Amino acid sequence: MTSIIGKPYYCAASTSTSLGLGFGKRDTEPAQNGTVSAEAVAVAQKIVDGLHDSEGRQVYISYQMGAGFNDAQTTYNSTTGTWELDIAGAGGEWVARFLELRDEDNFSTLDGVTYDTLKGWMVQGMERYMDSLQTTLPDLTPFYENGGKIIHFHGEQDSSISTGSSVHYYNSVRKMMYPGKSYNESTSALKEWYRLYLVLGAAHCATNELQPNGPFPQTNFAVMAEWVEQGIVLETLNASILQGEYKGTNEQICVWPLRPLWADNNTFMCEYNQASIDTFEYSFDAYKLPLY
Repeated sequence: MTSIIGKPYYCAASTSTSLGLGFGKRDTEPAQNGTVSAEAVAVAQKIVDGLHDSEGRQVYISYQMGAGFNDAQTTYNSTTGTWELDIAGAGGEWVARFLELRDEDNFSTLDGVTYDTLKGWMVQGMERYMDSLQTTLPDLTPFYENGGKIIHFHGEQDSSISTGSSVHYYNSVRKMMYPGKSYNESTSALKEWYRLYLVLGAAHCATNELQPNGPFPQTNFAVMAEWVEQGIVLETLNASILQGEYKGTNEQICVWPLRPLWADNNTFMCEYNQASIDTFEYSFDAYKLPLY
């Protein structure tokens, strides 16, 4: 497992041996030395790989490298002196209350739950609530024809909703609205009224203390008002660093599919990079129905 994001000790090596990295934790109880085992790296790699079913088909995508591993978080039982399963309340309640229709707000155990079970829950939820809770309708023709504008931004290190889901939805809209155009032609056309920005280092709808030098947009409403009312279009989205040693510094966020590049004397530019774009292409071959 490899990463080039963050401080050097954030970078992992091979999963074949214990890493032995000894960085500290914020929690003081119970005592923890921060050593990362090969098993822990294997869990991290499994999360980064995203969800696949028992036949190896892609069910859904995971978070970008550099996001926190919140999904692997456990809870410490001081009575037994052991670490135990910590089931996320939102996910547990969704399955218990809205899929299994039980008056419960979570599961007490995940015994017997497999990757195929997770896939089944996702299909069940999509089919049951397609016309009410689904927010991924790709045909935005009425919105477009009424002069609508969209500024869509997503933290690139979001550890709650995968950044790739926004890129995938953007591509779904692009293909649906401009089916006869090439990739570059369709992105240029879509950019006239729908712009996607991936905010470097940002977490879920907020800044990220693990990457304090990352900027966060603060003037989106004003940008939208100028776009709608005055026709002023910004190729980059204004953002500011809100914490750390560079607090207050202005930065710019590139409009998708352009990606940020710092070259020479730290000169910033937005570049088209096909290899980077390709990392956001997904097959979702675990389903017969398309995912938008």
